[in-house]
Amino acid sequence: MKVLSDRATDDVLELLDLLMVTNLMSKAERESREEKLRRYPRVSRHAGTLSAAVKMMLEMSEAGPDLTVDMLWNLIENTATKSELRTSVAVIDELVPVDDAELDGQRLEELAGRVATVQVFLPRLMNTVTFRATADGAAVLAAMKTLGEMMSARSKLPASWLDARQIDHDLISGGWARLVYRDPRPPETVDRAAYTLCLLEQFHRHLKYRNIFAPHSTRWRDPRAQLLAGKAWDRARDAGMNALNLPSDPAPLLAEHAATMDTAYREVAARLDGDGPASVDEDGRLHLAALKAEPDPPSLVDLRRRVQTMVPEVDLPELVLEVMSWVPRFTESFTHVSGNGARVADLGLSVAAVLCAHAMNVGFTPVTSPGVHALTRDRLHHVDQNYVRVETLTAANVELVKTQSEIELAQLWGGGLLASVDGMRFVVPVRTIHARPNPKYFGRKRGITWLNMLNDQSAGLAAKVVSGTPRDSLNFIDVVQLQQGGRVPEHIVTDTGSYSDIVFGLMHLIGKRYRPQLANLPDQRLWRFDRSADYGPLNQAARGRIDAEKIASHWEDMCRVAVSINECEVSAHDVTRMISRDGKPTPLGQAIAHYGRIFKTLHILRLADDEPYRREGKIQANLGEGRHDLARRIYHGKKGEMTRTYYEGMEDQLSALGLVLNCTVLWNTLYTNRALEQLRAQGYPVLDADAQRLSAFIRTHIGIDGHYAFHLPDLGGTHRPLRDPDARESN
Repeated sequence: MKVLSDRATDDVLELLDLLMVTNLMSKAERESREEKLRRYPRVSRHAGTLSAAVKMMLEMSEAGPDLTVDMLWNLIENTATKSELRTSVAVIDELVPVDDAELDGQRLEELAGRVATVQVFLPRLMNTVTFRATADGAAVLAAMKTLGEMMSARSKLPASWLDARQIDHDLISGGWARLVYRDPRPPETVDRAAYTLCLLEQFHRHLKYRNIFAPHSTRWRDPRAQLLAGKAWDRARDAGMNALNLPSDPAPLLAEHAATMDTAYREVAARLDGDGPASVDEDGRLHLAALKAEPDPPSLVDLRRRVQTMVPEVDLPELVLEVMSWVPRFTESFTHVSGNGARVADLGLSVAAVLCAHAMNVGFTPVTSPGVHALTRDRLHHVDQNYVRVETLTAANVELVKTQSEIELAQLWGGGLLASVDGMRFVVPVRTIHARPNPKYFGRKRGITWLNMLNDQSAGLAAKVVSGTPRDSLNFIDVVQLQQGGRVPEHIVTDTGSYSDIVFGLMHLIGKRYRPQLANLPDQRLWRFDRSADYGPLNQAARGRIDAEKIASHWEDMCRVAVSINECEVSAHDVTRMISRDGKPTPLGQAIAHYGRIFKTLHILRLADDEPYRREGKIQANLGEGRHDLARRIYHGKKGEMTRTYYEGMEDQLSALGLVLNCTVLWNTLYTNRALEQLRAQGYPVLDADAQRLSAFIRTHIGIDGHYAFHLPDLGGTHRPLRDPDARESN
């Protein structure tokens, strides 16, 4: 009951977050912008004039870099005269100022106009869920509790007003004041809708940063209470810091990092004048030339063709069963939820059918066989409910990763010390609080992201389901910490969406080398310890200074956070939320960010000076894309959409998909390795450099659509019987 109660609280707060983000804030912002455009139709025409002139200027400056200003103006005036351009600039400045208070006021009005979305939900929320707050959020929480009581109680005032003597006036600021105290209004009152949304916006913000939290919750509780503290920290401190190689005194470590950074700056600066990929522009910004794709040598093309021809054709269910026969502990991992040691007959066959049904997203109907007891619908439902869950799926995956690492070809691909984390998007067409909108990925529907970690041996190590498409930086450390089994990767590659200075700091505090693929590299600031050091052409780029004193003053708390995350006492997602605050970090967050900037700078300098380092990261990122392509091929049913409504159901189904992907990778790797052995035995020259570039994600030989029988049953000259209208529908 405690677990179910906490989950129910999670769902309630997830619903509040969904209402605020998708039903209130985003719609209010969109409608306020639309209203602004309707109010000022001249914006479009004058913006078009400016756009045409700027496009002409850019095209001519690129086509003829030696053009004089007068020549350039002559060309621009073919599109628009100087007088027209001055008029357009004046109109745009008038109608769309940089700091548009009127636009913000319009947004707040739209937001207040949607009070009906929460006016029934809000009093029940405050009366049902137990909340606590830090000093920063205490005033807002107290005001929210009072508001809940006021909305529940009967009042002699009209429905549009609240008693001004019972509200907290100190919380009303900015554009809200005009709406809360709007005229005309009865004496000693404030606008009900405006005050409610003003307070709710602040409540949601504090809840997001965990200044307000729900102690009886799993995902919305106080991360500070989960950090190791007091006697627990005293007991774990030495062992935890030793495990992460964190010294008690940070001064020698920071001095070592300062020397390493100084050396890296000087080495890169000395090679900038050569023919390397790095260069510095007139503004002092660092640029990197794009990596050139390595062409496939004829030997690789022929080897790839031969191997794909030699690998046997197989249907996915048979593939899974064959892998289960190779790894006996795979089936043994599926234990009954009650802990009972008794096992049903032919459990492996039933588990394989359930895994394939989930992974292919086709339901149980295509995998049932009424004449086979292990494949009847009742048996499959029983196994699904009692044997297939996150814990057993994880245990089975550990065995697959171990077996994969023992194959010679997988060892040729890598040692398992390099991994990448990336997200795969799924549209969720059903109503659920665990999906969020993003038109770029989901169109008019909502969706989820499946973040998963893959090592350089092509084995999936861990995964996590998140709502919508949040920044990976909030969640990917948790994915790294979820790994069970296999070698622990030392280097983690991600895309730009996972990057932040705080994430750099946290990753290196827990002993991982973080290697994001940084986009817009010229806009990245480099950092240094010594302001007076001369790094030649890199002086302008290296304009940031690392505050070693700030790091030292917060070192104890930084280590406490790192050990707490490493021992899974607290979620890295919650810690990041708590200390980052959308670009306004706490003092502890600033210290972690400064520590992260050391490694961010070293990473950028190495990208600029070490092409194999860049290429290795790119190859690993491409592995993730290959795995996702294979996943889309397997997860083909119901248009590849996720139709589960509860988070646990989504997690179970995508964990089953991940397990079947690892079965496929293991099967492909083993048979590819056998093909290479046979080719070598026949005298065919197999080069290691070519074998390294073979893929474990080949798929054309795998059947996933099933077989269809073309056998007409004996109907005795009549028709097929009609089905029972009261029978349960098959999925």
